[in-house]
Amino acid sequence: MTAHDLPVEGSSGACEAELAATDAPQRPVDDAVRLARAALTRLTEPGDEAIGRWLRELGPVALWRALTGDGEPPPGAGSRRLAGCALRAARLDPAEDLAAMAALGGRFVCPQDAEWPGQLDDLGDARPIGLWVLGRASLRMWAVRSVAVVGARACSDYGSYVAATLGSGLAERGWVVTSGAAYGVDAAAHRGALSADGATIAVLASGVDVPYPRGHAGLIGRVAEQGLVVAELPPGGHPTRSRFVLRNRVIAALTRGTVVVEAQYRSGSLVTARWAQRLGRCTMGVPGPVTSGLSGGVHELLRGEGLLVSDADEVVELIGNIGDLAPARRGPVVGRDLLPTATARVLEALPVRGTGDTQALARDAGMSHDETLTRLYELLSLGFVERRGSRWELTSQAHQTGSSRRGGS
Repeated sequence: MTAHDLPVEGSSGACEAELAATDAPQRPVDDAVRLARAALTRLTEPGDEAIGRWLRELGPVALWRALTGDGEPPPGAGSRRLAGCALRAARLDPAEDLAAMAALGGRFVCPQDAEWPGQLDDLGDARPIGLWVLGRASLRMWAVRSVAVVGARACSDYGSYVAATLGSGLAERGWVVTSGAAYGVDAAAHRGALSADGATIAVLASGVDVPYPRGHAGLIGRVAEQGLVVAELPPGGHPTRSRFVLRNRVIAALTRGTVVVEAQYRSGSLVTARWAQRLGRCTMGVPGPVTSGLSGGVHELLRGEGLLVSDADEVVELIGNIGDLAPARRGPVVGRDLLPTATARVLEALPVRGTGDTQALARDAGMSHDETLTRLYELLSLGFVERRGSRWELTSQAHQTGSSRRGGS
């Protein structure tokens, strides 16, 4: 089974609703609406809630006209904003952007398209105007079982290992790994999913044809071939500091939960986690050494509403379907764990060093002399004790399994 054939059986109620909406008859998006939305992605900045409000109130075509001087200005629009829009509009050609995207083998996905992920609507007026998408898979279908793995760019070897292991583990369990294609944790998570022949989505703060960071051009190209590359900016769009921050809301909204692997207190990955919490998504963190500054942000998250996870099984248990339980965690079973309670009490009564007589052992175990003697012979047959005349002592086997605490540390 390839990443493009991800199973969707047994999905949760939210997933079933999303799939039902996908199967429902879709009204094609009008060409004028698609063109206006494409133009607005170049005219405005991602995540602008004023634009989102006007878009909701006026519709994309009327808003485009209002911002470019062909109609009444939107209510509350300042002269500076309108002047900036007019300057940008003079250089825009949304039809050319759509053609350029088609030439790349991609598409522009709008709300009301069959491929639009409904969970993005949870962002309200901060919802993307549209998404430019590269890759063969359906964004909506993949978002149904998607989890974000984000973290520090300058991560440690530990962080890189954990992110890659999470990426491959989640992919092997049929989950889509979503991240931002940045250095460090993001890249490790993508590579982990790719190495498992799994599904992964890269959400960029630039156009899909502008790999950033440049050193990840090869990685982003592989994601486009095996997964999906998504951006709010049209082709040729370049990243800025604010666009990186705003990109994180899309990662949070697109996924069922967010896992943070290594993050300092001011890490951008914590922005993703805060968006996830605001949207009611599951927020998780992988703990690290308390001596590392890269652990500070994650540990602060875990002290709040974040949930501690250590591997893919635990992530799936939190965001998956009922019954997707992580295996029970327990230490190794040693011989004394299998002893009857009364026998174990006698074993605990024996001193770590030296010997003890039956009467003293009976007193310390709170048992009769005869019962204690019976239990001692059980322990003798099992190799835990030896008899020295009328006294008893622990064997080397008992010491190795830590069977006695008396006199120990």
